[in-house]
Amino acid sequence: QVQLAESGGGSVRPGGSLRLSCAISGRTSSSYLMGWFRQAPGKEREFVASVAQITSVTSYADSVKGRFTISRDNGKKMVYLQMDSLKPEDTGVYYCARKLDGSADYDSWGRGTQVTVSA
Repeated sequence: QVQLAESGGGSVRPGGSLRLSCAISGRTSSSYLMGWFRQAPGKEREFVASVAQITSVTSYADSVKGRFTISRDNGKKMVYLQMDSLKPEDTGVYYCARKLDGSADYDSWGRGTQVTVSA
């Protein structure tokens, strides 16, 4: 069983930056993918970015490419999401999640952290 805890959310003006962190605790054996998702009010949760635990291969949603950077520190069991040039449409609750290699779905989720981008 693995537990995920997000932090670093807050309120920022358009064009600003935030850095989200995801702390991983519990059993973390096997190879896995860590992802960030977000959910805006009244909308479905959507994929933001992911990073592979071993290879560090990353993937991004088109809407955040060039503005967001996902990274991980396996020694500290942390995953980060650096968000730059934030836009109002980036507002939402951000979740980190884990998907085991070979699994179809993300099976562990954090509780989320609120990000609000407004003037």
